[in-house]
Amino acid sequence: MFCPECKSLLMSSAGQLKCRKCGYTRKIEGTDQMKKKVERRENEITIVEEDGESIKTMPTIQIRCPKCEHNLAIWWLRQLRAADESEVRFFRCTKCDHTWRQYD
Repeated sequence: MFCPECKSLLMSSAGQLKCRKCGYTRKIEGTDQMKKKVERRENEITIVEEDGESIKTMPTIQIRCPKCEHNLAIWWLRQLRAADESEVRFFRCTKCDHTWRQYD
């Protein structure tokens, strides 16, 4: 509720609504209810498709592949566990396409 005189927010105090700015007061009536409206907005997650063209846009790192021992791989992060835990880093060898993960 807002003050009809100065348009400030009315605060609940001892069964009354009171304006801190101008001192306006009125009793809380049975029809007065506090309402809170929360709108949740889902953000769209962009997933990089794994075709040959999009892989060229992914970052690369010098790391040894455990399968063919090549020294270059692409990498990406993905949140697999709870939000308060760190992400999992995935690697894919640019030579043999072997994929492995590394936990932090």
